[in-house]
This record gives sequence, structure tokens and C-alpha cells, in this order.
Amino acid sequence: MKKQDGRVCIILLNWNGKKDTLECLESLEKVTYSRFQTIVVDNGSTDDSVDSIRAAYPNIPLFETKANLGFAGGNNVGIEWALSKPFEWILLLNNDTTVAPDFLDRFLEAAAEKKAKVLGAKIYRYQDRRRIDHFGGYWNPKIAEFESHGADEIDDGIGYEDMRQVDYVTGCALLMHKSVPEKIGLLEPRFFLYWEETDYCYRARRAGFEIWIAPQAHVYHKVSSSFTGGKPHMQYFWWRSRLLWIARNCTPDEKKALYKRVVLPELAKFLRHYLLKSAQNGLLALLGRSDPARSQKVRRYKAGLAGALHYFLGRFGNCPDWVIRKK
Repeated sequence: MKKQDGRVCIILLNWNGKKDTLECLESLEKVTYSRFQTIVVDNGSTDDSVDSIRAAYPNIPLFETKANLGFAGGNNVGIEWALSKPFEWILLLNNDTTVAPDFLDRFLEAAAEKKAKVLGAKIYRYQDRRRIDHFGGYWNPKIAEFESHGADEIDDGIGYEDMRQVDYVTGCALLMHKSVPEKIGLLEPRFFLYWEETDYCYRARRAGFEIWIAPQAHVYHKVSSSFTGGKPHMQYFWWRSRLLWIARNCTPDEKKALYKRVVLPELAKFLRHYLLKSAQNGLLALLGRSDPARSQKVRRYKAGLAGALHYFLGRFGNCPDWVIRKK
């Protein structure tokens, strides 16, 4: 085996998140595993992230995309670079995380135990460090969604200690052997945000790779700090990416059943709520009694419907500006 075997490339994707990224890099300085290299991909930040990160960590490679390519597109820049270097492992790590000093040791021990090529960490809430944020996910066809095992549960040190196979692990902390992207390619950039790691894990599973959770690899996540626009932003990408995932990962019969039983009824409900609350909001405005909370709900429903519409129209990339405006 080559001497470089065992080397890990950690990819941090930054978008106007210098404070989070710098804190994550600080935690990585304490990591006990020695054979790793961190890189930062700046995803078109419009603040002073690039200068701040370079000033604090001049020896860490920083790549600038010059545009917001989304989670998938930005991480693909890092994955391609890692594949061109003598790394055996590639870790996608959210910039809004901190890590336990031994998390890479534990990751690689778990990989060796099960001969696994795709693994996820046990992810805790940053502000509540015994509460589980993510411990692997499973597809639930009854609701056409993924459910996270153990989410919001307090880790009792007993029930979440064993390695387990799952349908997917979150891109918040996803470790993969270089053979995975070499065989199945990069993340699908049309997802931009949400569902990209579920798609990637399903592609990996179809290619013969098992997906495992490494329960002793601990990561602490601040949770959705990238959603500057709040719920409308989330709803837009969630709906658009959900429909893309169904199209890419379900059989025609499964897709037909999901649309009939889940997708179309949910969209119809969204449309009814949007029309009703828009009318109510308009009436209140005429009476001089505008309701900001109701207006936010209207934007939320509108964003979800727009995400679905843009999927059907084949419009991908970033969301419309109105989705992320504060008002």
C-alpha cells in the first residue's frame, strides 16, 4: 500500500459564514489524527469571508467559486481537487460544526470494522451537546420523506452506540472513500440545497456501497445557519429537490403512487392555504391591520409552490431573490 493511504481531505464549504468557518477550523486544529488536510471552498461569498479566513489560516488551501453553486456544486469543487491528490478519504463537513478531537480516529476505526466506504458521524446539537441532531436516515414511502433515526433524542450512552446501516447519512459530516466518487461521480448539482446527500447515498448503494453510521465519531452542528431567508428559503429548495429526488430514485410505479397518494394532495393543500391566507392578508392590509406573521406564512406557501413549479419547468440553480428577502 502507498504511504499516502489513510490520508483524509476535509472539505469545508463557506458562504458568508466566516465566523462559523473560523470556529470549525479552530476545532479541527485539535484533531488527534495526523494524516488529514483541510481545504475551504468559498461559494461566492459577498462578505469578507475570503480575506478573513486566509488571514487566520494562510496555510489552508482556499478555493473561490466566484458564484454560489449550492451545496452540491460547491462541494464538487473540493471533491475534484481531492481526487487529484493522494488522499484515500474525503470528508464533507459543514462549516457550522465543531468536532470532537478524536472524530477522525473513530471514523476510520469504524470504516475498518465494517469495511465501509460511506459513513456518517453521530451529530449532536451544538447548543445542546447530548441531544442528537442526526444519526442516519431512512426513506418512508408513506410520506415521501426521509426520517432521521434518533433525531431530538437525548443520547443516553446506551441506545446509540452500535454501528448501523442506514439509507443515507447527512452531508453535514459524510466520510467517503475515494473509490466512491471515482465509481459514481460527483454530487448532482441540480439539487443545489437539500436532498443531495440522500441522492448520493442511493447512487452509492446501487453501486454496491453500504452506508453506515459511526457512533463514536462526534460532531456538533449549529443546524441550518445557511438559511438566511428562513422558512420560505427552506420550503423552496425542499420541494424542488424532493421532486427531483423522486424522479431520480423511484421506479415509474413508485413515482405514480407517490404523486397520487402524497405529492399532489400536499401541493393542493399548499395552494389552498396560499390562496386563503393571501386573501386574508390582503383584506387586513386594506383595513390597516397588516399581520407580519401571516405575511410570512404566505411567503412560505408561495415559496414551496414556486419550488415545485420550477422543478416541473426544469429551472434549477439558486432560488428567486424574493424567496430570501426579509420582507
